[in-house]
Amino acid sequence: MIHRVRVRTEHRLQFVDITAQIETLVAQSGLTEGTLVLYCPHTTCGLTIQENADPGVQHDMLLLLERLAPREDARYRHIEDNSAAHLQASLMGFSQTLLIENGRPLLGRWQAIYLCEFDGPRERQVLVRLSA
Repeated sequence: MIHRVRVRTEHRLQFVDITAQIETLVAQSGLTEGTLVLYCPHTTCGLTIQENADPGVQHDMLLLLERLAPREDARYRHIEDNSAAHLQASLMGFSQTLLIENGRPLLGRWQAIYLCEFDGPRERQVLVRLSA
């Protein structure tokens, strides 16, 4: 069964911590051991696992992604004027796989799961598959 987690973003560029939503989904499933696959079905946002203690990390990551794929570049050809968002999402990736142990996703002490928005604000969804 595929579950859908809805996420509302508020800014054009934003990292949204979805860890609590994913942990709740795993807890409600009753699965104690297994695998968790997250997939983002959007071309202008992605997923990452990153530090959750210092918001400066997310800021710095967005800063780097903007430097690598700046929003304004006259060489872009995409007619919707959001080429940078597509490039940034591709750099982050569209899926994450985690292990489940004792009914919880296995994350490091300072790790969280983030939806990475590059073309917001929007309503997004993350598809989740739990397997024993």
